[in-house]
Amino acid sequence: MKITDKKRALVAVEELKKLYPDAQCSLESGGDPWRLLVMARLSAQCTDERVNIVCRDLFRELPTANAMAAAPVEQIEGLIKSCGLYRGKAKSIKEFSEILVRDHDGCVPDTMEELLALPGVGRKIANLILGDVFKKGGIVADTHCMRICGRLGFYPEGQKDPLKTERIMTPIIPKEEQSDFCHRIVHFGRDVCTARSPKCGECPLSEVCLHNNKSQKSGKTSLASS
Repeated sequence: MKITDKKRALVAVEELKKLYPDAQCSLESGGDPWRLLVMARLSAQCTDERVNIVCRDLFRELPTANAMAAAPVEQIEGLIKSCGLYRGKAKSIKEFSEILVRDHDGCVPDTMEELLALPGVGRKIANLILGDVFKKGGIVADTHCMRICGRLGFYPEGQKDPLKTERIMTPIIPKEEQSDFCHRIVHFGRDVCTARSPKCGECPLSEVCLHNNKSQKSGKTSLASS
């Protein structure tokens, strides 16, 4: 009998738990919702490692939403320049900090609608906040998530639409597991299921991976050999 996508997803959740029992966001926000929001915005087309380094100085000078809202945008630009796309990022970080101070008492809101109303905040960032901060679940459809879930066979490989990924994965990953699942997928994508040379021969998800099963049937062991 063919195993359902939901059952395969549950197996993936459990195997990733074994591999990465202490799932954590790579962004070192110290548990502060506003800082996580800022860091998530800075992470666009930038590594989490770089964001963590940049934010040490950024939060030393501008430690709160009030401080960020009051700062000249040029000051913010100078502090985040090495993250890339710094002008657009500085503008949106300052603007959403102003909105949070003005409309939310400096606090990050806990609904998708309110988060998406903030400048520079899309569904990926909103789901990260809803899952990590408010424990409401949310599929963070970043490049690792889209690539790996496609390889596992939950949708056609090569599909790069974050919204489609979110809509497909949300019903089959339990809500209470979604946030940690997405963090584990990031680590898994860096360590095992890499973009160019996935280690299919030592993959703990091989039994539920449609890509791996197809490779075995064709006498191949990894994407690199196809």
